[in-house]
Amino acid sequence: MNANKLLWEKGDFTRIAESMRESGATLVAKLDITKNLNVLDLGCGDGTTAIPEAKLGANVLGVDIASNLVAAGNIRANAEGLTNCTFQEGDATDLNGQKDESFDLVVSIFGAMFAPKPFDVAKEMVRVTKPGGRIVMGNWIPGDPTLVAQILKISSSYTPPPPEGFISPMLWGIEENVTQRFVDAGVPKENIAFARDTFTFKAPYSPTEFLNNFKNYYGPTMNAFEAAEKNGKALDLQNELETLFISQNKSLDKNTTDITATFLRVDVSI
Repeated sequence: MNANKLLWEKGDFTRIAESMRESGATLVAKLDITKNLNVLDLGCGDGTTAIPEAKLGANVLGVDIASNLVAAGNIRANAEGLTNCTFQEGDATDLNGQKDESFDLVVSIFGAMFAPKPFDVAKEMVRVTKPGGRIVMGNWIPGDPTLVAQILKISSSYTPPPPEGFISPMLWGIEENVTQRFVDAGVPKENIAFARDTFTFKAPYSPTEFLNNFKNYYGPTMNAFEAAEKNGKALDLQNELETLFISQNKSLDKNTTDITATFLRVDVSI
């Protein structure tokens, strides 16, 4: 089985995605979406950015490796009455079902960064983008002090070392690496731009309950707790993450969650 597929089908990322809806729509509003624009949303989950793109009139194809998230995305699109938005299963390292130069815009927000073979991912995104089109990525930044980078950092400290040849997804958050990958895919260096942006997680319950969603439904955190349990360190992991979530909560009401995380926004002109 594909290890990446197993990871993202392990939990139920929709439980996390519910807290990302508002920021997803805000981010999409910055992308200059126009009616009938052909958009590929890669690593789309259940449609955090794909659904808002379709609501602005784009023809959207959401592709994700996790079959449960694809099913959830199609349910959401149908519920919204969006005939211009469909979801299907696929692998960012090999978009074999998509023709060359098919899309005006390729978007991947915290999605394709988790696929293995990053050079293949960059080549595939470039391949399916039309000349004059764009690629926009949102990638978490290694060592960043805000929520998601710290969740992944803490979680990794409780899990066994990755297999030989493993390339950390966090390297997509380093500008030099991103540039190298797209230049290798044939993109001129001057066509690659970067900016720091923020994404806010909002939930109508406490940071501790929000952490429970990561613990029970987010593949990387689930793996960390399973490993920590075997080593008798589950309580240590729980305490470390709980301190993180509570300290980063900006809500004035301790029974609601409002946490902002910083990410690297990548904008590639084809």
